[in-house]
Amino acid sequence: MMIAALATLVFLTTLWLLTVVGAKVLEESGSKILVALKGKSVNSVMSTAPQRLRHRERYRTAYRATPRLRAAA
Repeated sequence: MMIAALATLVFLTTLWLLTVVGAKVLEESGSKILVALKGKSVNSVMSTAPQRLRHRERYRTAYRATPRLRAAA
């Protein structure tokens, strides 16, 4: 009998936690979601500072060891 009560408590706690997290997400980005659903651009509605985009540097391909390079080493 105690296992059923404990399982119910865990279930209700998880349900409460999901509700709190969902409310927090909607509070932070709910307006962006509504704008996206309406099909408008986010930038036209909300003025945000442009963010600098990161770009990955291309990695150099490894050189093949030719006899000329081996001699130079």
